[in-house]
Amino acid sequence: MRTDIFARLDREPEPPKIEIPRMSRTRLALFGGTSAFYLAIVVAVLVSSWLVTLDWKVMLFRPYQQWPELHATLDYFVVLGQRGPTAVMVAAWLGWRSWRQHTLRPLLALGAALLLLNVTVGAVKLGLGRLGPHYATQIGSAEMFAGGDIFPSGHTANAVVTWGILAYLATTPRARRYLSALSAVVALGVGLTTVYLGTHWLSDVLLGWAAGLLILLGLPWCEPLIARAEGLIFSVREQLRARRRQAPSLPVAAGGPRPAIYQQRPVGADDEPVREPVPAAGGVGRPATVRTTLTQPRPHAVVRSERTPVTPAGSRRPPRSRPATGG
Repeated sequence: MRTDIFARLDREPEPPKIEIPRMSRTRLALFGGTSAFYLAIVVAVLVSSWLVTLDWKVMLFRPYQQWPELHATLDYFVVLGQRGPTAVMVAAWLGWRSWRQHTLRPLLALGAALLLLNVTVGAVKLGLGRLGPHYATQIGSAEMFAGGDIFPSGHTANAVVTWGILAYLATTPRARRYLSALSAVVALGVGLTTVYLGTHWLSDVLLGWAAGLLILLGLPWCEPLIARAEGLIFSVREQLRARRRQAPSLPVAAGGPRPAIYQQRPVGADDEPVREPVPAAGGVGRPATVRTTLTQPRPHAVVRSERTPVTPAGSRRPPRSRPATGG
């Protein structure tokens, strides 16, 4: 029995239409405000403003030494911001959602969000090249363009996107509110945990929050592409099924003999079938049946009444000897 998503789509009736978020005025305003905040953080770090000074104060405070009893717990909690484990967990949940709602949109939306996250955050990380707190070389320096890759914080941005996509795909306003609050708490906790562990500056976390939020706010612009990709996947599936139905199939059992292919053998000069002598049981040669090869399988077996006699004509009884008479 097939248990994949396509099998579920075939068995179940069409679900009710799911509302797709659109780029409203409120969302556009939030997108613009978050973009301005993003640029302000980048400029503040580039010019080594008060934000860089705050970064150093927090780093020299060393929170992991102030509260060492939290270290073991937060080491596990920060995993909620790692891309690999979180992507697997959320993809499993959205895969079940796709199976229940008869659509591939949840999985495609997650894929689009993660693709945007890797491209945008990765490009800024490599372009700015900031070093982390454990690799800082000069107190009070922004440590920019030094070959690092921690600005913005990838853990924080990934936590915002991966857990925020659940709220983005919620089907009811109540579920959207609860999931938004939950994803905000997780993203906030993951960002502050990286500061506690000393793996990120505070400004890295601020920029990571802004980067992840920009992706979620701009995701409705990708909805037409997601719908097109879903339609393409289903059309390819239908084409493959159509080819499978048109392909001829031979009823050959598994492991059974396959139809033999016969070739035409030459016959005698007078176009008569060649007879080969086959020894009889008594050692006397007898004419064999006609051994000819056919280009096609025989339509039916030869019945006994149609077979060529296997014994010579006449009686096989020995002649009776005459009684001897006097003479």
